Amino acid sequence: MANILVVDDELGIRDLLSEILNDEGHTVELAENAAQARELRSRIRPDLVLLDIWMPDTDGVTLLKEWSTSGLLTMPVIMMSGHATIDTAVDAIRIGAQAFLEKPITLQKLLKAVEQGLAREQVRQAVAAHQEALRAPVLAAIPAVVESALPEPDMGPAVSQLFDLDRPLRDARDSFEKAYFEFHLSNEGGSMTRVAEKTGLERTHLYRKLKQLGVDVTRNKRSN
Repeated sequence: MANILVVDDELGIRDLLSEILNDEGHTVELAENAAQARELRSRIRPDLVLLDIWMPDTDGVTLLKEWSTSGLLTMPVIMMSGHATIDTAVDAIRIGAQAFLEKPITLQKLLKAVEQGLAREQVRQAVAAHQEALRAPVLAAIPAVVESALPEPDMGPAVSQLFDLDRPLRDARDSFEKAYFEFHLSNEGGSMTRVAEKTGLERTHLYRKLKQLGVDVTRNKRSN
């Protein structure tokens, strides 16, 4: 299960959330203010953070912004508050929070938000792993001695494409598959025979798949 960091200045809230999440099988770390949250984040990478907005030392939105600007916002964050305005909630989402829970938090809403946050993070990691897998063959071909001195190779649209993880899973998968095939078409100069060999698909199936995804087969042939 997940390692979840709960940041809230109210002892009762921390105890309640800890009890609920522990019952669900999660490991829970507790912080009563931003200073403790910073210290814990410096030692661990939680799978998800439940972050209160109104705290006495540093408010949750400011802490969220700190993590974002310093590259530490590498986990889903769910904001919590009983007095936040719509503008505050919108600011938090804009900075990088994945959801907002209004106190008092019901059991159902809490568990649903946590489940969705963890699921979206799994999808993000899967997409990142696929992108890295696409990069690996190209990087492996560059001698290690000169790799740092050479500009990063142009690996086509697949590597640089950004995936909108807010979309339904089917749409996100289609987006990845389109980038995958465009990458191989670019690498193989538009040769359907070589792309079929690389992807392990029969040519008939490959043509049908590319048409379904809206991939422009002729573009790479023209550019080459």
